[in-house]
Amino acid sequence: YKLSVSPEMDIMEYCKKEWRGNTPVAKRMRKGYEAVAQKFASIRRIRGDNYCAFRATLFQALSQATQLPSWLQSEDFTMLPENLLSKNDWIKQWQLKQKPGKKMGEISDEIKEYLILLRKKWKNISEIKGPTEKQEACDKLFKNEEEEYSLYEALKFLMLNTAIGLYNDGRNGRRVPVFSWLLFARDTSSNPCQLMHNHLNHIGHSIGLEQVEMFLLAYALQYTIQVYRLYKYSTDEFITLYPNDPEEDWPVVTLITEDDRHYNIPVRMCQETML
Repeated sequence: YKLSVSPEMDIMEYCKKEWRGNTPVAKRMRKGYEAVAQKFASIRRIRGDNYCAFRATLFQALSQATQLPSWLQSEDFTMLPENLLSKNDWIKQWQLKQKPGKKMGEISDEIKEYLILLRKKWKNISEIKGPTEKQEACDKLFKNEEEEYSLYEALKFLMLNTAIGLYNDGRNGRRVPVFSWLLFARDTSSNPCQLMHNHLNHIGHSIGLEQVEMFLLAYALQYTIQVYRLYKYSTDEFITLYPNDPEEDWPVVTLITEDDRHYNIPVRMCQETML
């Protein structure tokens, strides 16, 4: 049994344990952690598999949620699988981690269930007033493996939906964010169908999220994902925002990475930072 989100640990204690040597890399990591420790007191380790970017982002979003995002409230939210399938036959090739080999035509009900689960969990946790109780509810959710992976399937499907919207906007001459051009400039994802086949179907199984897909996740959730990229300490990219021109009303979640592959989360903002 693996914990999805480990208990809190003092950030500098964690850093000392992980980065003891005097190599240039260790020194840079320690400086990076010191900078994070100016703002946050603790760190929670995220279970390291190919879902860790989803896990870290969703955990942070839920643990500070105070209301249901507007896109989760829309009436046709749970109709997404049917609506997308009716316009894009290729979505039948969507693959579920729990049901490998089953085609989308047979699993659109399951995806609908996952979307309903996402809405329900988000609503329930956002209605909890006390911070301790809210944290306990998040911890409990991320100990339930079946529910947890169902939520990641919902997130992946939302990313596909967002990608289709951006792709169509770009083709119709509407303004799209820069990352959308980059996403579809890749040889492996020149359109949403390729993005699904070569990337989204494999995320969680054999690959994690690439940088450009972090932008897509941020857009799908309508959250700004702020990441301390420790190996980029003392460069302009030390704190990277996805998207880098966020909408003002998007909530912000903060993650930490040492290598752009694995993500942990900082918790407990220092008092002076909050003021």
